[in-house]
Amino acid sequence: MPSGVVVLSNVRKSYRLGAVDVRALRAIDLTIDHGDFLALAGASGSGKTTLLNLIGCIDKPDGGRIALDGRDITALPLHRLAALRRQRLGYVFQTFNLIPVLTAWENVEYPLLLQKVPRRERDARVRRWLDHVGLSSAAKQRPDELSGGQRQRVAIARAMVTEPALVLADEPTANLDSATSAQILDLLRALNEDTGTTFVFATHDPQLIARATRRIHLRDGVIVEEEIDSPLVAQEAC
Repeated sequence: MPSGVVVLSNVRKSYRLGAVDVRALRAIDLTIDHGDFLALAGASGSGKTTLLNLIGCIDKPDGGRIALDGRDITALPLHRLAALRRQRLGYVFQTFNLIPVLTAWENVEYPLLLQKVPRRERDARVRRWLDHVGLSSAAKQRPDELSGGQRQRVAIARAMVTEPALVLADEPTANLDSATSAQILDLLRALNEDTGTTFVFATHDPQLIARATRRIHLRDGVIVEEEIDSPLVAQEAC
């Protein structure tokens, strides 16, 4: 298979809805390269969330092959995929998905506990990432004491603290006002540029779609268009 953070070859996925088979994805070929800032765009039902779930090892395809970091993961059992998610992937969700009884610090620390990272290294990483997203002063606050933008910053720090190969985000700005959305997008783009981390978003947000350096448009489970910003265009936009 070609090289890339993720490579999908002839990937297909269907769901049973009552008596009807819904073909969510049809023969998808896609390579996600290191450092991409990629938006999956399309109307509801176009297949973008299904594609994100397959890339994120949350679901398995009915056909075709998927490789992560050059390794074919298509046939891995679900428990092995879960371990791979913890080790190599970060997630940012529309509803933040923070644990309400934990502080901002503890929410960011949680995936490191699952990985059994030693205490000293955990502390250093959590401190570094809370500082990176501008929330060092809110480390002891719980999610219900934070604004929506602050909660999403905690979620971003949690996604980045494991040093993932790839961060996946499902509608990360959907619950934010336009000004806060712009701030979150600036943060995500800066992280992409500063760390080289690959980001893939499923989104309806025109702000996010416009800021992506690569855009995949889906319709009825098929990639119908791809746009890639040239280096010159990206430089002029900065």
